[in-house]
Amino acid sequence: MGSAAVTSSSSSSDAAISGKFLFLSLREKHEKEVENLTLTSQPLNTLSLFGEATFLYIKRSVLYLLAHGGWFILLTTLLVAFGVLLVTVDGPHGKHVEEVSEYVRYSLWWIALGVASSIGLGSGLHTFVLYLGPHIALFTLKATQCGRIDLKSAPYDTIQFKRVPSWLEKSCSEFGPPLMVSAAGSRVPLTSILPQIQLEAILWGIGTALGELPPYFISRAEWMEWFLVLASVPNPLFDLAGIMCGQFGIPFWEFFLATLIGKAIIKTHIQTIFIICVCNNQLLDWMENEMIWILSHVPGLADALPGLIAKLHAMKEKYIDVSPPVPSHIKVKKWYFSFASIWNGIVWLMLLNFFVKIVTATAQRHLKKKQEKEVAALTHSD
Repeated sequence: MGSAAVTSSSSSSDAAISGKFLFLSLREKHEKEVENLTLTSQPLNTLSLFGEATFLYIKRSVLYLLAHGGWFILLTTLLVAFGVLLVTVDGPHGKHVEEVSEYVRYSLWWIALGVASSIGLGSGLHTFVLYLGPHIALFTLKATQCGRIDLKSAPYDTIQFKRVPSWLEKSCSEFGPPLMVSAAGSRVPLTSILPQIQLEAILWGIGTALGELPPYFISRAEWMEWFLVLASVPNPLFDLAGIMCGQFGIPFWEFFLATLIGKAIIKTHIQTIFIICVCNNQLLDWMENEMIWILSHVPGLADALPGLIAKLHAMKEKYIDVSPPVPSHIKVKKWYFSFASIWNGIVWLMLLNFFVKIVTATAQRHLKKKQEKEVAALTHSD
């Protein structure tokens, strides 16, 4: 009897040790599988898991809407039907429909760029540097060159997908004589330029606020005074703040409104004003005056100062003034391999990298869920 009990206890202990060893081996195997699952090493498997995860997400969303969103589906269907009717039926309303569609396309473009900039835990596409910043700089330079701000044909006359603004390639003579010329040479003040590009900057800021919502919802499975500070400064840690807010149960509207104010109002205007000041003639005048004052107090440079000032003026005029239009009978050599083509290539490479990261992360997350179900099934059977 005692010998049998000892043997039974020993065998159960060996079984427990063996089960634990198998569990650890399975866990290690799962970790290696997730680590090796990338588009470069296992493209077919990665794409298959990504497609499966996307299908399951769409299926769950549709089932949820069918179960809880009856009124939402009805209203959405009516709005879509009304929109299709307006677009397909000709009439005097066609001009207004086209105008509204331009505003919708313009708004969606800048909001989407904002979302792409902030989504992905810091790995998103930095669209301020790629689109909004250059747009603000180009408009400021053009307004400074032409001495007027009425350059846009409409508020949506901005950089968009496969479209350049109409004012970018026009000469200043097409807009008329300068309207803002002062004796000091400062042509267009900051307060005049800012309202012209403010709407797209705010839309971009709204997009960056929306891009912070996925980390919040993912961790919602829960600090207000710091939200504004974290959202107002270009901060790679703000995604972590969103995760923490969702983890600790911070109310959605408290989190989102603080994020919206910080990003769409404070941060966006700080960046926009900085770009305008860098590209505006007023900043160049201020820098010139400060440099002249500093050099005038340096011994030995007083005699060389007039010549240096003349060179500075020549450089500033070359930077600010518009090149004269080329007569139609003169052929200009075109460079097909231009800076624009290089820039577009960089943008497409960044978009491709962004897409690869999304596909890989989604496939790895779906594989982890399948592995967890496998471990749970084994544990239950044991």
